[in-house]
Amino acid sequence: MACAGCRDGVGFDLPITMAFQPIVDVRKGTAFAYEALIRGQDGLGAGGVLAQVSPDNRYAFDQLCRTTAIEWASRLDLAADGASLSINFLPNAVYEPRACIRTTLAAAMQTGFPVTRIIFEFTENEAMDTDHILNILRAYRAMGFRTAIDDFGAGFAGLGLLSKFQPDIVKLDMALIRGIDSDPVKRAIVRNTLNMLRDLGVEPVCEGIETLDEHDVLRELGVSLMQGYLFAKPMIEGLPPVSWPGQVDAIAASA
Repeated sequence: MACAGCRDGVGFDLPITMAFQPIVDVRKGTAFAYEALIRGQDGLGAGGVLAQVSPDNRYAFDQLCRTTAIEWASRLDLAADGASLSINFLPNAVYEPRACIRTTLAAAMQTGFPVTRIIFEFTENEAMDTDHILNILRAYRAMGFRTAIDDFGAGFAGLGLLSKFQPDIVKLDMALIRGIDSDPVKRAIVRNTLNMLRDLGVEPVCEGIETLDEHDVLRELGVSLMQGYLFAKPMIEGLPPVSWPGQVDAIAASA
């Protein structure tokens, strides 16, 4: 069965590549996963690439992002130390989950990248049919993939979706994290969100961390998985080295 939306043969013509940014486990001192971030091969940023996406080429773009991420992850031996690959997908580009996943599975098989190391994450900033996204998430889970909601707290789905389906991971929106060390309101919101996620058996990830103070507050709140410039900036076609908080302290002390 072919996927609806690819019948018209509309492709995505802009050449793309991927940058990778680690999601780190600060308690274990390891990279938990690497998020694949879209880039143009000519240096075009994510916003410029996404500006070229339309309803007509959205399916082709989504498929191209998946295969490109897997191909580069395999080339970089991303899973060698147990890390996973986090791929962003567009729910409105998925017409039937089991049909539309075939290209992804083929790429994983051809490159030898383990399917069990793939996380599919979507951003809840696009209005969508809740039943449709639930169908996708449940199908992906049944196929052995892990799932994640990105930018939680900033979009359309939020608690309503979470009440019907608990993904493996929820990434708290960076707007809640920035300056959390000096904002008691943000701390209260994040603390209670973390407690809720733990009650639901969902692993929280805090993203957008840029300072040691933000890191320290989140550690006090019990957060293990973090992502942000404090640890590493995205690297195009490479896996960036991780700067751990202890190293940052040492560098600052010697300056």
